[in-house]
Amino acid sequence: MAAAATSLEEREEQRLMLQATLDDAKARHERNKLGQFATPWPLAQAMLRQAVTLLGDKRSLRFLDPAIGTGAFYSAFLDVFGRHRVEAAVGYEVDPHYGLPAKRLWSGTGVELRLADFTQAAPPSPDAKYDLLVCNPPYVRHHHLTSKDGEKHRLRARAHRAGGVELSGLAGLYCYFMLLAHEWLADGGLAGWLVPSEFMDVGYGDALKRYLIERVTLLRVHRFDHRDTQFPDALVSSAVVWYWKRKPPQGHKVAFTFGGSLEQPEAMRTVTADALSQKAKWTRRLANAEAPAEAARLSRFFTIKRGQVTGDNAFFILTDEDAERRGLPRTLLRPLLPSPRFLPDEVPADENGHPLLDRRLFLLDCRLPEEIVRKRHPALWRYLEEGRARGVEKRYLCRGRNPWYAQEQRSPTPFVCTYIGRMNRTGKPFRFILNHSCATAANVYLLMYPHQAAAHSLRNRPALVREVWQALRDISADALLSEGRVYGGGLHKIEPRELGNVAAPALAKLLPMDAATSSKQADMFD
Repeated sequence: MAAAATSLEEREEQRLMLQATLDDAKARHERNKLGQFATPWPLAQAMLRQAVTLLGDKRSLRFLDPAIGTGAFYSAFLDVFGRHRVEAAVGYEVDPHYGLPAKRLWSGTGVELRLADFTQAAPPSPDAKYDLLVCNPPYVRHHHLTSKDGEKHRLRARAHRAGGVELSGLAGLYCYFMLLAHEWLADGGLAGWLVPSEFMDVGYGDALKRYLIERVTLLRVHRFDHRDTQFPDALVSSAVVWYWKRKPPQGHKVAFTFGGSLEQPEAMRTVTADALSQKAKWTRRLANAEAPAEAARLSRFFTIKRGQVTGDNAFFILTDEDAERRGLPRTLLRPLLPSPRFLPDEVPADENGHPLLDRRLFLLDCRLPEEIVRKRHPALWRYLEEGRARGVEKRYLCRGRNPWYAQEQRSPTPFVCTYIGRMNRTGKPFRFILNHSCATAANVYLLMYPHQAAAHSLRNRPALVREVWQALRDISADALLSEGRVYGGGLHKIEPRELGNVAAPALAKLLPMDAATSSKQADMFD
């Protein structure tokens, strides 16, 4: 194939055809598991044009791509810098499915394509390190790093030694790539990474942000609009990160850009490196928003918890008809709110406190020992035997419970928030629901339990419940979006701690605050 290429343009055309052929030959779920999402050629060109602007054109370079794939970045390097700028070029590719054809394609062009795992490779000697590193590392989530015995432990130890920070066990493989690369860059070398933007806002990104703040000179972070996914086969919001391998100078400023293209962003803001915190949400820097005042946080009024995690929804959650048909004892069934698409913003209740909804669900919640269930509730015992035959007893959460069919306790509360969603007709991704019923909720919701002082006020003034609900609904979309996280395709998610950090100053006029933000859960709705 390489011999037929007479120009860079023809070779790039062959590369694009090769990429499509190789992708089609591999199951999509397998590529997703391995984090194999090819860099679009226009984006690769844009990144290398930025690199040449930063590096200038006065000398040859040593180029490295730790996850080269079919060679999009190397192709862009040759296109932008020219073959004469290549002092040395090395690319790593762990998957022979892509690596072997790419090695044939780029034969004779000055690149050494190594079919090996970059995370296991020995760093080069000081005089053989690289001036320019550009990479789209594999987007492998943390739970796929445990397939090999000791793999995550090995990665964490090597990343800590190379980058000087301790990654969380929840970090994805791309975080390890960025830290390991520190030993490969020459002092003063330039690195550009195309990575998921989630590290800017999640707890397991704190260590990586610390590295970017303290160990290198962070130049620019560009976050693409979540509606503009860079990969046609992956719903992931992307960012491009540039830095020099050297300590930041006093007063150094970092450029944060957002939206549009890498070269023509929609928004830009500069922030001093000293003002950045590894624990703060960096997306606020794009929105020009500061952290809410402590007194205005929702956590000052509520303890916020994820809804019920059953261990097996298909077994433990039953419709009214299923429970009736099986003759299950109603005393061991708790009303459960249905999924958000079946739930109005306000949930009425009947005289028994059950939700007045077309779709009525119940959660099997039994803590009786097996011998008692067998004697007193034969219908339930038969159902539990069905679950045991299906392997429910051995599911991860169930096998840690005693008995295995017992559920964690999530009391009903009037204030419920959706956990994940897209923009609705109000321009907000999340809904606050007023629940008049005794139903609890599954983990597609966040349950908001008033702190002791707030609960006391709500007990004494029942009409206040509706005013509080309205204040929650009036929280701006910007306030919610600045704390939550977003994935490609416009899917938003907000965790309990993130919702607790949302600013809601109107609530301070309605509810008293406990002295501490970590107040004990009130017993008002237990």
